Amino acid sequence: MTAGTPLRVGLVGYGLAGSVFHAPLVAATEGLALDTVVTSNPERQEQARAEFPDVRLATAPDELFDRADELDLIVIASPNRTHVPLATAALKAGLPVVVDKPIAGTAAEARDLAALAEERGLLLSVFQNRRWDNDFLTVRRLISHGELGDVWRFESRFERWRPQPKGGWRESGDPAEIGGLLYDLGSHVVDQALVLFGPATQVYAETDHRRSGAETDDDTFIAVTHASGVRSHLYVSATTAQLGPRFRVLGSRAGYVKYGLDPQEAALREGLRPGPQWGAEPESLWGRLGSGQSPLTGGGDPVPTLPGDYPAYYAAVAAALTGAGPNPVTALEAAAALDVLEAARRSARDGVAVTL
Repeated sequence: MTAGTPLRVGLVGYGLAGSVFHAPLVAATEGLALDTVVTSNPERQEQARAEFPDVRLATAPDELFDRADELDLIVIASPNRTHVPLATAALKAGLPVVVDKPIAGTAAEARDLAALAEERGLLLSVFQNRRWDNDFLTVRRLISHGELGDVWRFESRFERWRPQPKGGWRESGDPAEIGGLLYDLGSHVVDQALVLFGPATQVYAETDHRRSGAETDDDTFIAVTHASGVRSHLYVSATTAQLGPRFRVLGSRAGYVKYGLDPQEAALREGLRPGPQWGAEPESLWGRLGSGQSPLTGGGDPVPTLPGDYPAYYAAVAAALTGAGPNPVTALEAAAALDVLEAARRSARDGVAVTL
C-alpha cells in the first residue's frame, strides 16, 4: 500500500450480512476498496460480480490467507460458528480483522481474540452497526445534553412479527451455531445499553420458544442493572403481533419515546447506497420528548431524529488502520456484551438473577 492507495478488503461471506451490509458499506467508504469476496455458492458469486464488476472471487477463506500480502483488511461476515476460527486464522496471517457480531459464542473467546490481536499489533473490530442507528444517535444526544435529566429506566425493543420460523443456521437449535435471538438481536440491544449507561452488575432474563417448530429462543426479555444505577429493559422477539416503541427512555426531567426502525437496513436491502439524505427519516416518524402525557395523543414535543450513519463505522475503521483514529468497536467491548448475554442465558435457564 502506498499513500493515497485504497486499503484492499477481503470479505468472507456473501449472505445477508456480507451482501446487504458489508460489501456496500466498504465500497462506499473513501480509502477502502472491495478487493475479494469469498463464497462457494455459485449464485452468490454471480450476485457479487454483478454488483461489483471489478471484485475478485474466491471459494475458501484460505485463498485470502495465502495471499495476505495483497490485502489490508479481512471482513468476516460468515455464519457465527466460523467467527472465532476465521478471525484467529486472519490475525495469525498478519491481517487486521472486522468481525460481524457476535464476535464469538463466549466472552472468554472474545478476550482471547483481543489478546491475539494485541500481541500481533493488529486491528480487531466488531461490526456493531446499530450504534449508528438514527434513533440511538438521537438518544445519545438527548442524554449528553441533559434533556432527560438523570436516566432511570431505558426500554429498548427490537421486535418483529414472523409467526413461522424461517429455518437456517440463525434458527438452529445446535449450540455450535450460536443461533437464536439472544445472540442475534440481543447483541445489538445489549451493546447499545452498555454504550449508553456503562457496565452491568446484574442480569435477569426470560427466553421462550413460542412458535411451532422453533428450535431456539424467539421471544426474549433481558433486564440489566448498570453500575450507574440505570435499569435497562431489553426485548427481542420474532413473535410480536403489535410492535412496541423502539425506545422509551425515562428520566428525572422528561421521557423520550420513539417508534419505528432505523431506515438504513431497508434501504440497503432495496439496493440503495449511501449518498445525500442517507439515513434520514420523515418528520412523521420523529420521537417525542416530554413528561406526563402520552405520545399517542400528541403529548410531548417532536424531536428531529438525527440521520442514521452506518457509513461512519467503516470510515472509522479506515481511519484506525491508517493511525488517524481509534478502533470504533473493540473486541473487549464486545466481550463485555457477551458477559451479559451469557448471564442472560444462565438466568433464563435457572430462573435467577445473575450477578456479574
